[in-house]
Amino acid sequence: QARLTESGGGVVQAGESLTLSCVTSGASFSGYAMGWSRQAPGKEREFVAAIRWTESSVYYADSVKGRFTISRDKPNNAIHLQMNDLKPDDTAVYYCSADGVPAAIMRGQSRFWGQGTQVTVSP
Repeated sequence: QARLTESGGGVVQAGESLTLSCVTSGASFSGYAMGWSRQAPGKEREFVAAIRWTESSVYYADSVKGRFTISRDKPNNAIHLQMNDLKPDDTAVYYCSADGVPAAIMRGQSRFWGQGTQVTVSP
């Protein structure tokens, strides 16, 4: 059974950094785009970043451009999200997802989803 497992969340202060990881298992995600979305309390889930399987293109929400970097770790069947200069507004549950195309991830319509990892940024 295809599975996405996130890790790396935690509690940090504003300005600090965190790296999230998402490991795939149970099926091959070769050829899939993968990405991250987040959901803050009382808000709808929103797109954060996505990357094509070929790594030829990456996509970011305007709110994280210049601060977050998504990368693919093919040998370990994983993706990572390096988050720098974190802000209290980045507090959310971060979800990893996978789909055939980045557009589905950006629309929040990914085929596969992880359970999420909590990121809390204090002022």
